[in-house]
Amino acid sequence: MERVILHSDLNNFYASVECLYKPELRDRPVAVGGDVEARHGIILAKNYHAKKYGIITGEALWQARQKCKDLIVLPPDYKKYLKFSKLARDIYADYTDRVESFGLDENWLDITGSVHLFGDGKKVADEIRERIKFELSITASVGVSFNKIFAKLGSDIKKPDATTVITRENFKEVVWNLPVNELLYVGRSTHKKLRGYGIKTIGDLANTPVKYLEYWLGKWGYMLWTFANGYDTSPVSNIAAKSFIKSIGNSTTAPRDLVSNDDVKITVYVLSESVAARLRLNGFKCNTVQIYVRDNGLESFERQGELEMPTSNSDVIAKKALDLFEKNYNWDKPIRSMGVRACNLVLTGDTQMSFLPEYIKEQKEDALERAVDDIRRRFGHYSIGRGLMLCDSRLSNLNPKDDHVIFPISYL
Repeated sequence: MERVILHSDLNNFYASVECLYKPELRDRPVAVGGDVEARHGIILAKNYHAKKYGIITGEALWQARQKCKDLIVLPPDYKKYLKFSKLARDIYADYTDRVESFGLDENWLDITGSVHLFGDGKKVADEIRERIKFELSITASVGVSFNKIFAKLGSDIKKPDATTVITRENFKEVVWNLPVNELLYVGRSTHKKLRGYGIKTIGDLANTPVKYLEYWLGKWGYMLWTFANGYDTSPVSNIAAKSFIKSIGNSTTAPRDLVSNDDVKITVYVLSESVAARLRLNGFKCNTVQIYVRDNGLESFERQGELEMPTSNSDVIAKKALDLFEKNYNWDKPIRSMGVRACNLVLTGDTQMSFLPEYIKEQKEDALERAVDDIRRRFGHYSIGRGLMLCDSRLSNLNPKDDHVIFPISYL
């Protein structure tokens, strides 16, 4: 049976949500920017009124204001965007459990198994668009095709609030005349290389002997050739099982009583590294950090605090845990056991990439921690560690006893 894949793209997502909260701005040029006060702030999103002035995502705020002196620039509010992203996914879930996020505003849906219930791909796509418009008061463009690559192309071809169907019969006519950089995963560097070899359209790419593409681009050349020819067979991930997970946490009874902030710091970092590694392994980030503290008199308490943005970074988690501890413990007694828990989880794909400095830093630190994960998988956990752990080998070698994932009661 031919697969039926949809790709839904919420139009001008950040700017659309902001105008929903500020309806007086709907007919004016609006953009969402990074650090509005900073000279290096950039455009993260814009509405169609701003787009008419030639304003593009990624350009500096000062450049955008040269194009449109009346441009209204608003700071991003990711909590609002996460809320609307989830509401949109709730709509998609009415049609299939195979929904894969591609940032906050884009999702693939595999409705192959449910067309007999809801109708063909175009009918479902049109119904989803109408529901998003009616229930969320924003719009979406939806591509319908037999694979993920062409479904995404379809959602990009016509905006806003449109459905585009790409079939095996029409894809050469619809897709092959498009610029080659319209193809997913053809970035700036690859685009430059392809143009250097005279490949300007997706059709040019599809009709280039694959042996040449492999010679020029390595295995990536073969992959792009399969995409251009409609041979993509990658599945739409089923994320339903992961959505049940509420929190991930570790706790430990220390090998000796903790008697100082330095002792607590070592323990918290050990636990936070384990929690962060579990988050990355399962494809999550957390919005909230919770600590559990039990003294040697067996009295205990829990405290939690929200993070500025979702993370799977052990340093961020540990710093929040230590801040919670220092604000809530007065050292009346030594500490017997501690726990660190990551709560209010979101899937990694639901956190939008950004040019904001703090997000760029987060991405760099995430790449570093993933490299540490890889080293530990290959050579053992203690093959690499923080210098902090050398301060007390007994505490730093503790083995968390309560390494687990919490599920809702209804799931158990």
